[in-house]
Amino acid sequence: MAQAAEARTGNGAGRPAGEVVLDVRDISLSFGGVRAIDGVSFDIREGEVRAIIGPNGAGKSSLLNVINGFYHPQEGTITYRGVPRSRMRPHQAAASGIARTFQNIALFKGMTVLDNLMTGRNLKMHRNFLWQALYLGPAKREEMEHRDAVERVIDFLEIQAIRKTPVNRLPYGLQKRVELGRALAAEPDLLLLDEPMAGMNTEEKEDMCRFVLDTNDQLGTTIVLIEHDMGVVMDISDRVVVLDYGRKIADGTPDEVRADQRVIDAYLGVAHDDGD
Repeated sequence: MAQAAEARTGNGAGRPAGEVVLDVRDISLSFGGVRAIDGVSFDIREGEVRAIIGPNGAGKSSLLNVINGFYHPQEGTITYRGVPRSRMRPHQAAASGIARTFQNIALFKGMTVLDNLMTGRNLKMHRNFLWQALYLGPAKREEMEHRDAVERVIDFLEIQAIRKTPVNRLPYGLQKRVELGRALAAEPDLLLLDEPMAGMNTEEKEDMCRFVLDTNDQLGTTIVLIEHDMGVVMDISDRVVVLDYGRKIADGTPDEVRADQRVIDAYLGVAHDDGD
């Protein structure tokens, strides 16, 4: 994926570090007797691509679910833009500028690409249902403004040719791009991507890498990325946090993480001593 990331210098080494947008401190999450996340701490800085990696079952998706309010941790704190959060719901997270995509595609399959992207504008629509049903005056003007915003996303992701196509007729890679588009339609400050390239072929991954980097570089969106393809992670990330069995075992630049023996052991399945 080096071609898609060629505009970045030294895995993000040349990019200035922004202020901390989100700070995760000592987060723990359990389901019954299973500890999904165990005392994890890290931060996300404005304007960076922050990767979360780890073997299957490491707690990566659970951590994203904690960040966007779907899960509520039993221990620890999350501070978003300087404000400590407690029991935030997903719609509140979305209203505060956090959007996400999912590991399994969560689109409205019978609806067109355009209509799916319009659902990403729901929180920005201020006219009530009656105004929208009548489609008069202010409601009409508001919908036209939201359609213009969606059309800009369509152009950005180069999906003009499929804008009126029902999503269930699209190949998998394009469906993933549409899901990214729906998240971008919300104009997020912080975008959470849960395995956006899972199941893609090499060409589709190249395209998605390019759009992720363009989202970060051109739109200025801060990105948190879960990804299993280490080539992708090392090419497009500024910093990487590594989880194993719910615990953080490494945190740093791609080069630092790649050289960390604990990370090597985790990915090779080598037993590691708890005292390390």
